[in-house]
Amino acid sequence: MSSMALSISLMLAVDDVAAAGDWYVTALGALEMWSLGSVMGLHIDGAPFFLHEPTAEGFASPGGLGQTTARVEVFVDDPDAFIAKAVGAGAIVTGAGVQERPAPWGKHRQGGFIDPFGHAWLVGDRSPLGGL
Repeated sequence: MSSMALSISLMLAVDDVAAAGDWYVTALGALEMWSLGSVMGLHIDGAPFFLHEPTAEGFASPGGLGQTTARVEVFVDDPDAFIAKAVGAGAIVTGAGVQERPAPWGKHRQGGFIDPFGHAWLVGDRSPLGGL
Protein backbone atom coordinates (compact mmCIF):
# COMPACT_ATOMS: atom_id res chain seq x y z
CA MET A 1 0.00 0.00 0.00
CA SER A 2 1.34 3.44 -0.90
CA SER A 3 1.81 6.26 1.57
CA MET A 4 -0.67 8.45 -0.33
CA ALA A 5 -4.10 8.92 1.24
CA LEU A 6 -6.93 6.94 -0.29
CA SER A 7 -9.81 8.86 -1.90
CA ILE A 8 -13.20 7.35 -2.61
CA SER A 9 -15.58 9.30 -4.78
CA LEU A 10 -18.80 8.97 -6.72
CA MET A 11 -19.99 9.74 -10.22
CA LEU A 12 -23.54 10.97 -10.73
CA ALA A 13 -25.39 10.41 -13.99
CA VAL A 14 -26.96 13.67 -15.17
CA ASP A 15 -28.63 14.46 -18.48
CA ASP A 16 -26.83 17.83 -18.87
CA VAL A 17 -23.37 18.02 -17.30
CA ALA A 18 -22.97 21.78 -17.81
CA ALA A 19 -26.33 22.63 -16.19
CA ALA A 20 -25.74 20.20 -13.33
CA GLY A 21 -22.23 21.53 -12.77
CA ASP A 22 -23.57 25.08 -12.58
CA TRP A 23 -26.20 23.99 -10.04
CA TYR A 24 -23.72 22.16 -7.79
CA VAL A 25 -21.40 25.19 -7.86
CA THR A 26 -24.22 27.58 -6.93
CA ALA A 27 -26.20 25.37 -4.54
CA LEU A 28 -23.48 23.41 -2.75
CA GLY A 29 -20.38 25.57 -3.15
CA ALA A 30 -18.67 23.01 -5.38
CA LEU A 31 -15.60 24.01 -7.36
CA GLU A 32 -14.98 22.71 -10.85
CA MET A 33 -11.67 20.89 -11.26
CA TRP A 34 -12.06 20.15 -14.99
CA SER A 35 -14.62 19.48 -17.71
CA LEU A 36 -14.48 17.29 -20.79
CA GLY A 37 -17.97 18.27 -21.92
CA SER A 38 -19.92 15.13 -21.06
CA VAL A 39 -17.83 14.48 -17.91
CA MET A 40 -16.91 16.96 -15.17
CA GLY A 41 -14.81 16.76 -12.02
CA LEU A 42 -15.82 18.90 -9.04
CA HIS A 43 -15.09 19.03 -5.35
CA ILE A 44 -16.72 20.40 -2.22
CA ASP A 45 -14.12 21.35 0.39
CA GLY A 46 -11.69 18.89 -1.18
CA ALA A 47 -14.17 15.98 -1.43
CA PRO A 48 -14.19 15.05 -5.13
CA PHE A 49 -17.20 13.93 -7.13
CA PHE A 50 -17.91 13.58 -10.81
CA LEU A 51 -20.76 14.15 -13.24
CA HIS A 52 -21.24 12.11 -16.39
CA GLU A 53 -23.95 12.07 -19.01
CA PRO A 54 -25.77 8.72 -19.39
CA THR A 55 -24.12 6.07 -21.56
CA ALA A 56 -25.40 3.17 -23.64
CA GLU A 57 -23.44 0.83 -21.35
CA GLY A 58 -25.96 0.93 -18.50
CA PHE A 59 -25.16 4.25 -16.80
CA ALA A 60 -28.51 6.04 -16.55
CA SER A 61 -29.74 9.23 -14.92
CA PRO A 62 -32.57 9.26 -12.39
CA GLY A 63 -34.71 11.03 -15.01
CA GLY A 64 -34.14 8.17 -17.44
CA LEU A 65 -35.02 5.53 -14.86
CA GLY A 66 -37.75 7.35 -12.97
CA GLN A 67 -35.98 6.83 -9.62
CA THR A 68 -32.85 7.94 -7.85
CA THR A 69 -29.66 6.12 -8.80
CA ALA A 70 -27.48 7.31 -5.92
CA ARG A 71 -27.80 8.37 -2.32
CA VAL A 72 -25.00 10.75 -1.46
CA GLU A 73 -23.92 11.02 2.19
CA VAL A 74 -22.41 14.35 3.28
CA PHE A 75 -20.98 15.07 6.73
CA VAL A 76 -20.69 18.74 7.71
CA ASP A 77 -20.59 20.92 10.82
CA ASP A 78 -23.95 22.56 10.01
CA PRO A 79 -26.38 20.25 8.16
CA ASP A 80 -29.19 22.82 8.40
CA ALA A 81 -27.20 25.47 6.50
CA PHE A 82 -25.99 23.02 3.83
CA ILE A 83 -29.55 21.83 3.16
CA ALA A 84 -31.00 25.36 3.26
CA LYS A 85 -28.55 26.53 0.59
CA ALA A 86 -29.48 23.58 -1.66
CA VAL A 87 -33.21 24.13 -1.14
CA GLY A 88 -32.77 27.83 -1.89
CA ALA A 89 -31.35 26.80 -5.27
CA GLY A 90 -34.20 24.41 -6.11
CA ALA A 91 -33.61 21.17 -4.19
CA ILE A 92 -36.57 19.52 -2.44
CA VAL A 93 -36.33 18.68 1.28
CA THR A 94 -36.96 15.03 2.10
CA GLY A 95 -38.70 13.92 5.27
CA ALA A 96 -39.15 16.37 8.11
CA GLY A 97 -35.86 18.22 7.60
CA VAL A 98 -32.89 17.80 9.89
CA GLN A 99 -33.77 15.53 12.81
CA GLU A 100 -31.78 14.26 15.78
CA ARG A 101 -31.65 10.48 15.88
CA PRO A 102 -30.15 8.04 18.37
CA ALA A 103 -27.16 6.12 17.04
CA PRO A 104 -24.70 3.60 18.50
CA TRP A 105 -22.12 6.41 18.89
CA GLY A 106 -24.60 8.88 20.48
CA LYS A 107 -26.84 11.43 18.79
CA HIS A 108 -26.75 12.06 15.03
CA ARG A 109 -28.37 15.05 13.32
CA GLN A 110 -29.34 14.34 9.72
CA GLY A 111 -31.75 15.50 7.03
CA GLY A 112 -31.81 15.40 3.27
CA PHE A 113 -32.88 16.68 -0.09
CA ILE A 114 -33.38 15.61 -3.69
CA ASP A 115 -31.36 17.68 -6.13
CA PRO A 116 -32.95 18.89 -9.40
CA PHE A 117 -31.34 15.93 -11.21
CA GLY A 118 -33.03 13.29 -9.04
CA HIS A 119 -30.18 12.33 -6.69
CA ALA A 120 -30.88 11.88 -2.98
CA TRP A 121 -28.51 13.64 -0.59
CA LEU A 122 -28.39 12.81 3.12
CA VAL A 123 -26.67 15.56 5.09
CA GLY A 124 -25.65 15.03 8.67
CA ASP A 125 -23.22 16.07 11.33
CA ARG A 126 -19.79 14.47 11.50
CA SER A 127 -20.60 12.14 14.42
CA PRO A 128 -20.61 8.87 12.37
CA LEU A 129 -17.04 9.53 11.24
CA GLY A 130 -15.54 8.87 14.64
CA GLY A 131 -12.98 11.66 14.48
CA LEU A 132 -11.78 11.13 10.90
